[in-house]
Amino acid sequence: MIGIFGGTFDPVHTGHLRPALELFEILQLEELRLIPAGTPPHRRPPRASAAQRLAMLRRAIAGQAGFQLDERETRRSGPSYMVDTLCELRAELGEQLPFCLLLGMDAFLGLSSWHRWEEIPRLAHLVVSHRPGWLPEHLDDHGGPLAELADSCLVSDPRDLNSAPAGLIFMQPVTQLDISSTRIRALIRGGRNPRYLLPDTVWNYIQEQQLYR
Repeated sequence: MIGIFGGTFDPVHTGHLRPALELFEILQLEELRLIPAGTPPHRRPPRASAAQRLAMLRRAIAGQAGFQLDERETRRSGPSYMVDTLCELRAELGEQLPFCLLLGMDAFLGLSSWHRWEEIPRLAHLVVSHRPGWLPEHLDDHGGPLAELADSCLVSDPRDLNSAPAGLIFMQPVTQLDISSTRIRALIRGGRNPRYLLPDTVWNYIQEQQLYR
């Protein structure tokens, strides 16, 4: 079973890495693919170049067993759609290997706005991280297709994800760190030190490249 974790990573920070590590261990993944977006379709272009974001992420996960940097979206022209990435991975790794797409709760609640979103649960399980104390019943407050999807596909044991290549939803509380790339960029732009919000290796690279000033 492999995990797939996409994002802009502009820059990558502890708020990305700590939940990713917790889910990697809880799900007992063989590997976790971290996939930086080339051209994010739902937000303004990244401030750092693709090469710089790859370099930061490479430094951030160095030495972490099971974490693998996947550069495919930065090499692909046009908008970076997760459905295209999942289709590529399926073609490469086969139809039977369980895939787990890691999402935060905000991303999950916005899933119906994603390009060809209905295909995504047929390509991968959805593993949704959330703050402690949140309950799956809270999805009913949002209604719509996501609540219906959760009602029919939700499992409570991560081991169930091994029973099929895709199609299930698992929700897991993780350590929630109130850190954002936007806030880190603002600190740097204002001449303040973002240390301890991101790995030292990433902060050192940002200073070397004079990023986000």
